[in-house]
Amino acid sequence: MRVDICTFVPHTLPMIIITGANGFIGSAMVWELNQKGMTDIVCVDTIGLEKHNLLQKRQFSKFLLKDELWNFLNSSEAKNKVDWIIHMGACSSTTETNAEFLRENNTLYTQRIFEWCREQGKNLIYASSAATYGAGEMGFDDTTDPEKLKALNLYGESKLLFDRWALKQSKTPPHWYGLKFFNVFGPNEYFKEGMASVAFKAYHQILKNHSLGLFKSHHNDYRDGEQMRDFVYVKDVTSWMHELMVKKPQNGIYNMGFGQARTWLDLARSVFSAMKKEIKIDWLEVPANIRSQYQYFTEANMKKWASQGLSAPKWPLEKAVTDYVENHLSKDHLKDQLL
Repeated sequence: MRVDICTFVPHTLPMIIITGANGFIGSAMVWELNQKGMTDIVCVDTIGLEKHNLLQKRQFSKFLLKDELWNFLNSSEAKNKVDWIIHMGACSSTTETNAEFLRENNTLYTQRIFEWCREQGKNLIYASSAATYGAGEMGFDDTTDPEKLKALNLYGESKLLFDRWALKQSKTPPHWYGLKFFNVFGPNEYFKEGMASVAFKAYHQILKNHSLGLFKSHHNDYRDGEQMRDFVYVKDVTSWMHELMVKKPQNGIYNMGFGQARTWLDLARSVFSAMKKEIKIDWLEVPANIRSQYQYFTEANMKKWASQGLSAPKWPLEKAVTDYVENHLSKDHLKDQLL
């Protein structure tokens, strides 16, 4: 199914394809580009706009379902006008057990896009994942050889396989960047269900129960609630992605994190504070089926990013949570919550 939006598109600006455009980071990136005056955007997703529509406030020129992308890429319009593909579309479930499904959707689909960009001389940004770092035995450094990394789940492995493949290519797109997203949260994650951020879940739990459930620690080095994550606001992420398009630094893989680990209790306190409620935590056991995969610490090493003259984050945790709660989550209707 194709939906054409009757919006004037200035043809002097480049055309940009965004996959996963009806998902969290993809739809937020459409918002980012619209803020920069870019509207000639081809939005691609497996989820049609009739099921849920994260793009209802946005301007774009076409909406295509996932398998319709290939016919469009074969067209003269795509070959002549497209400048960038921003590939955010994937199966992002860390609990997915179908290895072949992940290989088709996350590894081979991305290879096909990479190859088209290489052949047509187009630029590419694609979503890798911090899940490629596994338990963090090798640290969280984006200069680490992916061959040395071991993911904790099949999702992370599917992303790792592509990173390894991409770095082995002697011929590449002119500019290409794989982004290892850490704990991204913020507006437009409303349909991620079980994969939504704890910030999103916390808001709704507190609203309903006046308390928040957090996992206990099963690690002697961490007290309950002091497990640590690198939380990064989606508005920093989309700003950085646009910066890559403008500055075109060295090709390769980059971390997308704040660069400073914070505890789950830090996050909880921020949400309770933004909601103007007294903090109350219910301590939960980590489910046995994920206990062996549970990460107690993640923190993006952002030295490579900084070495390219790229900008520092603008949204520390407390400021980001306050913006998310006050300007998005607390609104009564979905359209008012959207970017």
